[in-house]
Parts: sequence; C-alpha cells; structure tokens
Amino acid sequence: MKIVSDELTAEEIRSLLKLEPHATCGFVRVTFVSKQRIAPGGLPAPFADGRPAGSALYFMVTPDAPVRLHRIRNDQLYHYYLGDPIEVLMLHVDGTTERAVVGPDLRGGQLVQLLIPGNTFHTARVVGRRQSFLGASTEWPGVEPADVEIGDSAALAAKYPRVADDMRTFPLPIMEGHHPSVPG
Repeated sequence: MKIVSDELTAEEIRSLLKLEPHATCGFVRVTFVSKQRIAPGGLPAPFADGRPAGSALYFMVTPDAPVRLHRIRNDQLYHYYLGDPIEVLMLHVDGTTERAVVGPDLRGGQLVQLLIPGNTFHTARVVGRRQSFLGASTEWPGVEPADVEIGDSAALAAKYPRVADDMRTFPLPIMEGHHPSVPG
C-alpha cells in the first residue's frame, strides 16, 4: 500500500493547505481561534486583558524557512504530521536549555508532540532527507500578535553561552545520517 503523503512535495502541501510565508515559523495557516474568550481579568498577567480560549495553526519548516528564534507568552504544543523531523532548541526562562526532536521515529526517541512552555525562546530546523516538516501548534490561551517576540540572538547568546554557537548555526538543516542526539 502506497502512502499518498510520501508522494506530495513540500510545494504541493503548501498549496493544498494554503500555507503562507511567516515571520517566525516557515509557512503557516491559522486553522482555529476559539470564539470563546476568557474575559479581561480572568487570567493573570500578561493575559489580564483577555484572550481566546485557544488557537491552532499548521506550520511547515524547510531549510530555507526554519523556525526563527522567537517566543510566545503562551504554552504551546507542537504536533508532527508529515515529512522529516525537526530538531527544536529551547531556551528556558530559568537559564537551562533543552533539545528535542519532533518526528515519527518513536523507537528512536522522537516525539509526536512537544510542549514548549510559555516564554521559552525556541528555534527549529529540519533533520532528514525529504527536507520538509509539516506539523501544527496548538496554544492556550489563544495567541494574539502582542504575545510573540522575535529573539535577539546576541543578547540570548550572552544569557545562554553553552548554546551560543548553536543559535548562530541552528537554521542550517541536518541531513540524514547526521541526526542530533536526543536528550535522555
């Protein structure tokens, strides 16, 4: 039995799903913003002015369109759908760092879902041979433009010196056979 998704190119997937270039996450289409709103005062700062209960989007990462170093205030969950895995580098608020690989190889330690806590700067790149990743992100409360911040690489390199070199080279893809190690 042939899997149809293996025959689709990244360009076809972008066209079929109507994904558009995005400032932080390669190619994106917002698929859901809850009509239910959490009222002003119903959440602590920085969400005190209210937010949608949740939001979701498709995103595609390619070598030319990686996940740019950024953070959102909201907790978010990455989901794997098609293509190559992505390696995610997270810079946690407490000064620690973490790497995870989101992809289909569960036996190899990859995750089909990854929680990125709110306010965690992160970036991601494709690893593998097809050179595209299709996934989704769900967020709660729902994301609004004020919740997104592009990372200052120089300032973050000073705060996270152990991964400073990685931050500069991270958007470069890793080809199959050179997969990064997954933290234990």
